[in-house]
Amino acid sequence: MIQLSDIVVKFGDFEALHNINVHVKEGEFFTFLGPSGCGKTTTLRTITGFIEPVGGTVRMQGKDITHVPIEKRNIGIVFQSYALFPTMTVHDNIAFGLKIKKLKKDEIERKVTSIARKVDLSDEQLKKAVSQLSGGQQQRVAIARALVTEPAIICMDEPLSNLDAKLRVQLRNELKKMQKDFGITTIYVTHDQEEALTLSDRIAVFNKGFIEQIGTPNEVYNASATEFVANFIGDINPLGDAITRAMGLSAAQNHFIRLERVRVNEPDTEGVYTADGVIESREYYGLYIKYYIQAAGQTIKVIEKNDGIRIYEAGEQVHVAVHPSDIMSYPRKEA
Repeated sequence: MIQLSDIVVKFGDFEALHNINVHVKEGEFFTFLGPSGCGKTTTLRTITGFIEPVGGTVRMQGKDITHVPIEKRNIGIVFQSYALFPTMTVHDNIAFGLKIKKLKKDEIERKVTSIARKVDLSDEQLKKAVSQLSGGQQQRVAIARALVTEPAIICMDEPLSNLDAKLRVQLRNELKKMQKDFGITTIYVTHDQEEALTLSDRIAVFNKGFIEQIGTPNEVYNASATEFVANFIGDINPLGDAITRAMGLSAAQNHFIRLERVRVNEPDTEGVYTADGVIESREYYGLYIKYYIQAAGQTIKVIEKNDGIRIYEAGEQVHVAVHPSDIMSYPRKEA
């Protein structure tokens, strides 16, 4: 559907993207994930045509669109700020792209009404000025405006970042359902790891203009390709010298383990490293409890499912177990 081949983008002498290669499949929800300034939005803007690369090609459905103007790419765009016309009605905002295409009035009405229903906007809301709507409703208008022209793909640049946390989670679920219902190929930009893991079919993790890994949410979380990905996706424990020496792990590598992979008070098992420890503190999240345990000369973070029966208290003696198969190891970078 969308193929980026050896894309290079420069701003003056600064090379923002270094040989980016991505293949987004038809109907896929594909996310560009990474910290601020890593190149994810620059890549999205290269796909949509706002930025022209100095090297490489952009293909859509097999056709080279690298130098095709924005308006001829048939790509829907939802901006971080939504970029709606605040004094215009919701109806006119959604209809704007159809009017530019010079569709007949009755066809515009039919398409606007149809898409409004699909994104849960009422007839009453269609008559209101956009400025009268809540942030969540404005997001639906932006999505409706992007989808009403029936684009081949839709690109979204952090569309939930301006919303409060509760609404963000609610609309995240709605966004995924809408994408599946429409079956439209979606490219999504975010710095939020949880958002990426929840929404995506596949994720490209960006770092300083490079892609560190492309994979499913499970692959980037449980089989992180690089140390950067392991640390950026979710929380993780670096293993100190005492544990790495006791387990006979390579001194030429850094070793990590996810919080939920550390076992507390597990019966001794052959080949599993165990150490006595003490609970330093805990954080109660309801569904799970996060413990900070002093063991083997370091603080180890552990997530335990909350069964409502056994909760460890600060100062309580425990022992922790680390299974060799749960450790992720990466070459140490020379200073």
